[in-house]
Amino acid sequence: MFGSFALAGLSVAFSALALLFAAGILPPLRGTDDLEHQLRAYLLDHPEVIVESVQGMEARRQAAANSEATAVIAQRRDEIFNDPGSPVGANPRGDAILVEFFDYNCPYCRQATPMLERLEQEDKGLRLVFKEYPILGPGSVFAARAALASQKQGKYLAFHKAMMAYEGRITETSSLEVAASVGLDVEKLKQDMKDPAIDETIRRNIALAQALRISGTPSFVAGREIVRGLADAAGIKRLIASARGS
Repeated sequence: MFGSFALAGLSVAFSALALLFAAGILPPLRGTDDLEHQLRAYLLDHPEVIVESVQGMEARRQAAANSEATAVIAQRRDEIFNDPGSPVGANPRGDAILVEFFDYNCPYCRQATPMLERLEQEDKGLRLVFKEYPILGPGSVFAARAALASQKQGKYLAFHKAMMAYEGRITETSSLEVAASVGLDVEKLKQDMKDPAIDETIRRNIALAQALRISGTPSFVAGREIVRGLADAAGIKRLIASARGS
């Protein structure tokens, strides 16, 4: 990814430098036959030009993605915040909704879990919505399906927390071990996982994440904003406060 941005940034830098030379802002060229050679020499002496070009391109790309995501949030609010297929946290009737896209094999999602639990305890008006977004392999897909099926036994939160606390790779075997450890009827769970509605929920989550330009986990949505990647408690609190004010 950085390589492609760097090449694009280099191209922009070449174009910009050529204009600056032509305008007389930079020292005059020695000749026109070796323009590329002189531009390269200038960039070698001033590598910060490339860095600034790449940073500028990335800032513009991020701004465009955020603008597009804001429009998607406005158009698909119910699907994001009120989808009946998405499990909710300890406070189902909160006045501020925080949506988390996560994967059980994501180490950063595991880091975020205790922070989110503390925020729920501190803020009784926070409604946490879970979007199963299994992008880290077959084990993650199985785990997401098992988690959604655990709702039929009323144990989603217990299963979710135990999965996030699990030390090791989440696979089919480890998912079922965790399920048994929190008191789920494993055989019933396996049958419930066959419900087509579960796969449909996961498909909707994946399509929604793509529309929101979410490519990694964890990612958070609240109000009209998205935070992509692990954020600290202060950052999430600001996101929640913004949701309340919107």
